[in-house]
Amino acid sequence: MKRSIFLTTGLLSLAPATAFAHPHIFVEARLEVVAAPDGSIEELRNVWRFDEVFSSSVVMDFDKNTDLKLEPNELAEVGKTVRDSLADYDYYMNLTINGKNITVQKPDIIHVDYKEGQLLMFFAVKPVEKMPLKGKLTFGVYDPTLYTSIDFPTDNELAMVGDGFKACKHAVVRPDADEVISENKQSLTDAFFNDPTGTNMSKLFATRLEVTC
Repeated sequence: MKRSIFLTTGLLSLAPATAFAHPHIFVEARLEVVAAPDGSIEELRNVWRFDEVFSSSVVMDFDKNTDLKLEPNELAEVGKTVRDSLADYDYYMNLTINGKNITVQKPDIIHVDYKEGQLLMFFAVKPVEKMPLKGKLTFGVYDPTLYTSIDFPTDNELAMVGDGFKACKHAVVRPDADEVISENKQSLTDAFFNDPTGTNMSKLFATRLEVTC
């Protein structure tokens, strides 16, 4: 069984982990969903702020000149490592249109900064196929392994940008874990025993933006 785990030896790698592990990395996130002029989704802009403990471990790994900070070339190496490593996990993006899952393209670049003891990452991704603003769309960011906790501090951190959303209704959904377990107890149990190495059922617990147009 493999889970995506941020490791101090390479920032992101694959390593064994128990199913539904407790989070070890904590991220405060912002997601901007941008509408294109033709009434479809143009891109999704992400900002991730990592906890200080994990951030310090990244500094230790990528601070090649040992000056206790990350130079521009070192920050670029962090971004390149994450860009390559998260490709298999779709950059933790969770997109659907009328119930259909949509994957994303590899971002051109992941910008990285280090401020006040915390690592920051900025990047934009585009859907691999057209997502017209018709029907029900959902947008979220989550780690299906539950190793990384991705939190949106306020509902305003899940934002819509563009005139295409003017005719749409939206809501931020923050699932109650007890209710999710109660409502999906049988399917969760079946999913675990059918594939104890891990399932995608963890997305039921993830905060998401629901848009209806």
